Amino acid sequence: MAEYVFIAFIVIFSIQLFYYLIIFGQFTFSKNKLTKNKLNLPVSVIICAKNEAENLTTFIPYLISQNYQYFEIVLINDASTDNSLEIMEQFKKQHSSKIKIVDVKPNEQFWGSKKYALTLGIKAAKHNYLLFTDADCKPISKNWISEMTIHFSNNKQLILGYGAYKKIKNSFLNKLIRFETLITAIQYFSYQKIGLPYMGVGRNIAYTKNLFYSANGFTNHIKVKSGDDDLFVNQVATKQNSTYCINSESFTESLPKTSFKAWIHQKSRHISTANYYKPIHKLLLGLFYSSQIIFWVMAVILIIINYNWQTTLVIVVARLFIQYLIIGFSAKKLKETDLILLFPFLEIFLIIIQMFIFIKNLVTKPTHW
Repeated sequence: MAEYVFIAFIVIFSIQLFYYLIIFGQFTFSKNKLTKNKLNLPVSVIICAKNEAENLTTFIPYLISQNYQYFEIVLINDASTDNSLEIMEQFKKQHSSKIKIVDVKPNEQFWGSKKYALTLGIKAAKHNYLLFTDADCKPISKNWISEMTIHFSNNKQLILGYGAYKKIKNSFLNKLIRFETLITAIQYFSYQKIGLPYMGVGRNIAYTKNLFYSANGFTNHIKVKSGDDDLFVNQVATKQNSTYCINSESFTESLPKTSFKAWIHQKSRHISTANYYKPIHKLLLGLFYSSQIIFWVMAVILIIINYNWQTTLVIVVARLFIQYLIIGFSAKKLKETDLILLFPFLEIFLIIIQMFIFIKNLVTKPTHW
């Protein structure tokens, strides 16, 4: 019996090598020499806000001060019950030529649907080139618009960006959130690199109106509460029409959750959308996550029963070394180097959290964004 466990352990190790070296390595060791369009394209920056008055007050100035000539800001008030609309109107008075407001009223058919609100905002946008972020996000630099949209071309109609989370000192939860964000980014950038793009994040993504309309917008998944970003990308993105941008000046920074309960609720909603991914993406993502769990379980079992424990330990160390290379170089690209030394502990803890969320989602389904 122990022999079969060991053989299975070797197989799982080989699967993990395939992911880290063949798939993730495509992004990690790429030179990022992507085609750039030097035209100053007119851009509509779109922000959908629901009860975000405080964040709008803080972060809209970062958008207004962007070093870009031709852009408008489309602020969508998604049936807020606070004074979000009043805050938007105050900014519009000061910058009438830059800001457009879309006030979304409650709709019985699409109650609580961010996708409905976004659709109205996209229709109201003046320009074909759309750049999206969230109300609690800020561009890290004044060149965010230019760095993201410079990758548009006749072929490239969808740009994946990196949405970081603000660093909080002496917070394990913050490191865990940022580590999960880093690993997710490594995956969606890597899959785009190998020609299988499967998701992006609404905190930092750009695409054209033409692409949105050609796909009939969010129609295919309008009843799914979440997924305005990843499900749309999963539906429309191809190797030919998409690319990514990882210049540090293109990053956005969001406010992270400050309690485990709030973060788990957020991740439950995000993870639930994976059920609607294309079969190839569900297969590859599921195999990666399950192989992670099985690897550690089998390693512990083999060491406890004292079967080939020396070889098992060598394999564990080899895997950790390869992970350090892949995650380390990727973290350097995405400016998350403070996470590297902690990654074995963060990985194990994240696996446990993901298992908990998976089981939780089987019992209760997330119902709002």
